[in-house]
Amino acid sequence: MAGALLALLALLWGSQFLKAFDYFPPWNGQQQMYKLDIGWPKLPEYFTGQTFCVAVDSLHGLVYVGQRGDNVPKVLVFSVEGYFLYSWNETVEMPHGIFVLNTATDSSVWITDVGTGKYGHTVKQYSPSGKLLQVLGTPGNAGSSLIPLQFDQPAEIFVEESGDLYVVDGDGGMNNRLLKLSNDYKEIWLTGTNGTGIGQFKIPHSVTVDPVGRVWVADRDNKRIQVFDKVTGEWLGSWNNCFSEDGPYSVRFTADYKYLIVAQLNINRLAILAAPPVGAIGDCVMVNTVQLADETKPHLVDVDMKSGAVYIAEIGAQQVQKYIPLS
Repeated sequence: MAGALLALLALLWGSQFLKAFDYFPPWNGQQQMYKLDIGWPKLPEYFTGQTFCVAVDSLHGLVYVGQRGDNVPKVLVFSVEGYFLYSWNETVEMPHGIFVLNTATDSSVWITDVGTGKYGHTVKQYSPSGKLLQVLGTPGNAGSSLIPLQFDQPAEIFVEESGDLYVVDGDGGMNNRLLKLSNDYKEIWLTGTNGTGIGQFKIPHSVTVDPVGRVWVADRDNKRIQVFDKVTGEWLGSWNNCFSEDGPYSVRFTADYKYLIVAQLNINRLAILAAPPVGAIGDCVMVNTVQLADETKPHLVDVDMKSGAVYIAEIGAQQVQKYIPLS
């Protein structure tokens, strides 16, 4: 009986079934900060393509997932409880990043599209039901122009309540820049060229803004995070000592803004970093990790700013997983 049980466990250990629930201890032996919600979503078979991005509407309890593939819906919408609600597909070619903005009057979903067809090289605003509201960039045409505005594989966007936008452009295209736009889509400031120096980028892949006026950029292939003043665009510092094994793919703050959560695709890990208070950013301090299963490949993440849950878009596993805080 014991031998049969061991054989069954060995079989399951190598299976995709068990890998979906693998959970390893943190790198430094500290207590885990998150655990996998194995019941989210209720029906994972709705993931029919490569899941590249995820965004949480904390106000309305919705989770938006962007996926790629032929003949698959590009945007899936779930409840935070895990129930599939609906999908939409119009005018989305190859979603890369996704962001939800809630204001006092409405909600909108912003998507960066890195496709090369007639909808690509754009940043688009949608209603929650998928109605196209705004297109930034020149659809189907890559470029670096600011008038008219052009992008080349824009990676991600962050939108403030004021309507100001931060775009990291691009995901392997001709541009390596961080662009801040006003709420009427005019340039406020622009920084970045291709390179390894201060303020230069090699694939700026993710962007977020903290409450004290700093813009954080995952400078993926330079294996560092760079930080800028949100008003002036001035460079404030960088972190590279936490990323010797793999560059940062995604950067988001926890709901209490005490930590940054950084996805590292090639080592299947989330790094949890101490967020510095007002003033100098200092050195990167890794306080914990969430080690994912082999070949999961976490691409972009988002945080429910109400519950603190972390959602991970995994292009290797072709799924989104939810991790909930333990305290």
